[in-house]
Amino acid sequence: MQTLNISIYVLGFLIILALLFDFMNGFHDAANAIATVVSTGVLKPSHAVMLAAFFNFVAIAVFQLKVATTVGKGTIDPMVVDHYVVFGALVGAIVWNFITWYYGIPSSSSHALIGGLVGAAVAKAGTNSLISAGLIKTITFIVLSPLLGLFFGSLMMLLVSWVFVRSTPRHVDKWFRRMQLVSASMYSLGHGGNDAQKTMGIIWMLLIASGAAAASDPLPTWVIVSCYLAIGMGTLFGGWRIVKTMGQKITKLRPVGGFCAETGGAITLFLATSLGIPVSTTHTITGAIVGVGSSRKMSAVRWGIAGTIVWAWVFTIPASAFMAAIAWWVGKQFL
Repeated sequence: MQTLNISIYVLGFLIILALLFDFMNGFHDAANAIATVVSTGVLKPSHAVMLAAFFNFVAIAVFQLKVATTVGKGTIDPMVVDHYVVFGALVGAIVWNFITWYYGIPSSSSHALIGGLVGAAVAKAGTNSLISAGLIKTITFIVLSPLLGLFFGSLMMLLVSWVFVRSTPRHVDKWFRRMQLVSASMYSLGHGGNDAQKTMGIIWMLLIASGAAAASDPLPTWVIVSCYLAIGMGTLFGGWRIVKTMGQKITKLRPVGGFCAETGGAITLFLATSLGIPVSTTHTITGAIVGVGSSRKMSAVRWGIAGTIVWAWVFTIPASAFMAAIAWWVGKQFL
């Protein structure tokens, strides 16, 4: 990787910009972790975001840094990385996140970041700057993560229905209002573990490119702690515009359905993070919610809303890549 001659001020600015993206990631994706537990009435919104933010940070003690390695070293050619590429990638991702948050569209912050990296790298050096193996793994899970969420969500719903077949609805509701606290916590743990590491990967590649760290060095502790703190603080403020879409518009959820959706989503996130795959928490929980709804009956899912969300997923990478390419050019002129 080339060593950049950039000032400490530019380096500091880009690190702050990366942490701003991390904060927006938590802010934008808070709905993924809290929508089900809020919409079922188990927790008040303020209590839900505090629970989610806490477990976002607790993930620091649970997961290895495999996702950070994939983002930092396995997406674009390290020789292409410079402060303009990092600037373009972050600005492209932040702008797309803001647009989708404003319109209440649950798009993927993860894929906005990947799209930003792709757009900025291609703007600088063409398609040869992309590492196909890492991108194929990420793109494959754009399809697999919602399908896995759907599978595990519907499987959990079927298992729970079988176990509690002789129980009264009131008894089931009472039991799963408590269990949903556990499932929401586990989903928030998986959210923090996967998403915070994406920003770590960006800062890591920036530190290596600037010569502030060697490629063989471990990720600095201050980067790990600051990224987990930033995503937790973003979750604490919450992206309320998206909560209603995720929690009620796709399908009507009760506590038992919320538990199954969150558990199915958490299983998917834990699996992906252990494999070092940067997946979308938005895709995962949406798939799980659809799985829960369709396990009752197909008409329980509002397929029009689900289709709109899928179109947002399709456009996320090319849209953020386009914005990142523009931001890369702007950065070249003024940074």
